[in-house]
Amino acid sequence: MEPATGCQACRDGEALGFDFSMAFQPIVEPRRRRVFAYEALVRGLDGSGAAGVLGKLDATNLYRFDQACRLKAVTLAARLGMDCRLSINFMPNAVYQATTCLRATLATARRVGFPTELLMFEFVEHEQAHDRAHLASIVAEYRRHGFLTALDDFGAGYSGLALLADIQPDRIKLDMALVRGIDRDPVRQSIVRHTLAMCEELGVAVIAEGIETAGEWRALEALGVTLFQGYLFARPGFECLPEVHWPEGDASGER
Repeated sequence: MEPATGCQACRDGEALGFDFSMAFQPIVEPRRRRVFAYEALVRGLDGSGAAGVLGKLDATNLYRFDQACRLKAVTLAARLGMDCRLSINFMPNAVYQATTCLRATLATARRVGFPTELLMFEFVEHEQAHDRAHLASIVAEYRRHGFLTALDDFGAGYSGLALLADIQPDRIKLDMALVRGIDRDPVRQSIVRHTLAMCEELGVAVIAEGIETAGEWRALEALGVTLFQGYLFARPGFECLPEVHWPEGDASGER
């Protein structure tokens, strides 16, 4: 018999009172023509957007939902034969005990045959993490297990720099508000250039998300970004790993 790895409610999606599925969007390294990771994104059972699912959350089911997301993402990733990193979003306010919360995730990964060393966890800066010390302890526990951590939507909220000062993740994801139209915007170019310099000094790698045009990609790669996510490369694939579109040429425009 499999040992208990968490409360049964967290392991049984029916305990939520609703079900959901996942889409996967790649994070790519165009210069090497490789997929670095797939981010798991919540979707309705019919492939509809996350809003309908997230609208069903409240204080009574947040923890169970966070756990169910992890298990769903790992199970689908294994079923699809994912052989790169799997990036899972987590809600800092839903993680009561990092060690306990990881137990069911790791047990599921072992059961379905997904390599635990390929797990990466993202947290969002504009989710109100009231206890910064608690978030730091979560990140420290994930690192102890060898997992990468990423701060999502960096630059979208007021707390990005403060969080970076207190908690240095392995990656930050530049919010699309910073990268949208950056090829035509010297101000955004300056902000990103200095952000990259700061992150290099801190040993934090940068992912640019929300890339929709070749111009944005070229401008960001010219600034030194190597990892990208956005519709230019692939839209999220519902319960599948979507084919990646590799733009012709390199960031300089050479063929």
